[in-house]
Amino acid sequence: MGKFELSPLPYDYKALEPHIDAQTMTIHHDKHHLAYTNGLNTALESAPDLQSKPVEEILKNIKAVPENIRGAVNFHGGGFDNHNIFWANLNPKGGGEPSGPLADAVKKAFGDFAKFKEQFSKSAVGIQGSGWGWLVYNPSAKKAEIKTMPNQTSPRTDGLVPLLGLDVWEHAYYLKYQNRRADYVGAWWNVINWADVADRYKNAVG
Repeated sequence: MGKFELSPLPYDYKALEPHIDAQTMTIHHDKHHLAYTNGLNTALESAPDLQSKPVEEILKNIKAVPENIRGAVNFHGGGFDNHNIFWANLNPKGGGEPSGPLADAVKKAFGDFAKFKEQFSKSAVGIQGSGWGWLVYNPSAKKAEIKTMPNQTSPRTDGLVPLLGLDVWEHAYYLKYQNRRADYVGAWWNVINWADVADRYKNAVG
């Protein structure tokens, strides 16, 4: 696999407007995501055996990473992977509700989509400081769950499979929404790529 590389956005920087503005998308992708990518590559310079492994595998087995670089790999590797998921989870023609097996899983876990949306939004808005809100699949419990993670730590490090991620670091929304995190979270629902989330769920359950 070689060194990790920043992939281009799958849509134009302005494609998610008015919900997420072009300037935020440009800085978020080209500056912040690039920084996590570079940070991961730098952290792994002393562990060439890990450079050939998928980032998902590295994070899932974070305790196997040498202790002297584990913190940096957790942070930058999580940031690299989290953002790859974040961009794919979004679509200019997104929004609405999931369908099929994913919708069934949401209904089983939360009662209905409205309850899931309310619970997810509340947990994401309530994160103290920087972090992520996630819809994950828990292989042990065999069900969908809501999980919040601090900073850039990946749900994979807890044995969970990330399906849908919401970045609530200020760099993800401050230019447009300032301190109104709840407004950003509310707008984000309008651009969710449920097809991508459904594919992740399908792969997770096997």
